Amino acid sequence: MDKKLIKTRNRRRIRIKKDILGTAEKPRMIVYRSLKQCYVQLVDDNTGSTLLSASTLSKDIQEIVKSAKGKVEKAKIVGKYIGEKAVEAGIKTVVFDRNIYKFHGRIKAIAEGAKESGIKV
Repeated sequence: MDKKLIKTRNRRRIRIKKDILGTAEKPRMIVYRSLKQCYVQLVDDNTGSTLLSASTLSKDIQEIVKSAKGKVEKAKIVGKYIGEKAVEAGIKTVVFDRNIYKFHGRIKAIAEGAKESGIKV
């Protein structure tokens, strides 16, 4: 990778994370995307533990994800799934951590899917 790109990403990561902190009642929703997959975790920063996680590889939604047409649609399915799991666990609001990515495309689709399932992002 280009050194300038790495430096820019690290600056962006620090700028975003300085204001974001998750608790047990309002966990941090961390989003990561690779070229083919999307991953989401709900993390309690006070204890340093992952409360919930989901991805396009999750076995519960694997059949639905396979029938989806594009990456954005798959990301929205993952967002809905993590939102439903959060509501079942009693989590109503989360702090959205978009990591180094712009709030656009798959990242936005995950947030919208979570909102549709009933949690406040």
